[in-house]
Amino acid sequence: MAPDPGRMRLRNSARAVIGVAAAVALAEVCGLSLTASITGGLAALLALFTVLDADVRAQRRTTALLPVAGFPVLTLATTLHGVPLARDAAFLAVVFAGVYARRFGPRGHALGIFAFMMFFVTQFLHARPGQLPELYAAVGLALLAAGAVRFGLWPIERRTPPPAAPPGLPGTGLARPTTRQAFQATAACAFALGIGQALSDDRWYWAVGTAWWIFVNTASRGETLVRGFRRVLGTVVGIAAGLLIAVPLHGAPVPTAALVAVCVFGIFYTAAPSYSWMMFFVTVMAGLLYGLLGVLHPGLLLLRFQETAIGALGAALAVVLILPVTTHAANDAWIQRALHCVRASTAAALERLAGDPDADPAPHAAELELLLGRVRMALAPLVHPLSPLRARKARARQVLALLDDCARDVRGLVAVAADPQASHDARLAAACWRVEAAVEALTAPHGGAPGPATVPHPRPAAAEPALAHLHGLEHTLVALATPLRTDPRAPLVISA
Repeated sequence: MAPDPGRMRLRNSARAVIGVAAAVALAEVCGLSLTASITGGLAALLALFTVLDADVRAQRRTTALLPVAGFPVLTLATTLHGVPLARDAAFLAVVFAGVYARRFGPRGHALGIFAFMMFFVTQFLHARPGQLPELYAAVGLALLAAGAVRFGLWPIERRTPPPAAPPGLPGTGLARPTTRQAFQATAACAFALGIGQALSDDRWYWAVGTAWWIFVNTASRGETLVRGFRRVLGTVVGIAAGLLIAVPLHGAPVPTAALVAVCVFGIFYTAAPSYSWMMFFVTVMAGLLYGLLGVLHPGLLLLRFQETAIGALGAALAVVLILPVTTHAANDAWIQRALHCVRASTAAALERLAGDPDADPAPHAAELELLLGRVRMALAPLVHPLSPLRARKARARQVLALLDDCARDVRGLVAVAADPQASHDARLAAACWRVEAAVEALTAPHGGAPGPATVPHPRPAAAEPALAHLHGLEHTLVALATPLRTDPRAPLVISA
């Protein structure tokens, strides 16, 4: 029920079903085994799901580089299948490298996930070295099929370029969040691997996969804990559905293939608004694939839940005990970036209204929307329904509402600045300076409430739209001082 502007999620999900189906069909036509077909389907799903570069050319390059990351891992995983200690060490090395690669942006993120999942799928399918040629063929054919669908048959991004993801939080060495997360994820996966193998010699990889995926798209301790809870919740509901759907099918090919297509659609359609729903579809799809392999039974689904719980526990312990990035620190960083982006948007709009044709506030406004999305993720632990911190929850909700008001006024100001007939007078410059002063007061390391320079002026008449938006920003920024600095002993975002 989440909004879907331009039906982008709907179109992307439908395209994913076509791409995965084409990959599997191509493998079957070429006479490859069921193991190879499943590997190819997963490769196509990952190519369509994880490649999120900001332009089509970069997406093509990343897709072309996926085999460079995936084939060596496939070789390593299948070769070491019968050597448990070496296999486990190699898996943890892939985990560390895959998470560390996120520091290189969307391409590193996609290549790291693809490498990890190639190791994971060999454990899932119990692949052997003799199957390597057909696994290579299946992955290569799948990437060709996915690329043909994405860049040829249905090039959604060519008409509507995806928004560029905001760069990660800054830092060097262990101060860099992605470096810390690499150590955290490796420790969590090591815990999951050890306890998971004690529980099951055959299905331990589910615990490792859970720990790994909980760390994807998170940046703080709170985000990781919330994501772990949502993963367990989605898995439990998915197991219940699997008992009702997958078990009775007994691996019947046609209905299983149809339901797998529904699950692929559901994974893509729900990924952005609800991680729990995405995990529901992942769990149901896993049950269906086990049915195709002829190994599905209710006890296996129970084991799936147990391994998932172990992986979630490993992730929780890692983010609490190993180089933690606190929720407060992440909130502080992302909200400061959003506020500085508000100031940049305002300054560029003022220059445009003053007659500078090269000044363009639109890119700053687009960046603000992305940063606000990241702020919502950072504040998600505080506004979660199960959060016991009621005062901070109320303040976090107030911060989100006020930042949304800022974005609305920035969008209005950009629209006014784009009008060549829009006027400019001295009051606009004065209002812009007050907005900048309000941002400086909010983001100062040891500042207090905004001073006299940011006391809001009366709102102007509706006939002055640019001034109205600037005064709206001024009022909102002054109002933000209350939830951000209400109680220095219980920090929410900006340090006091």
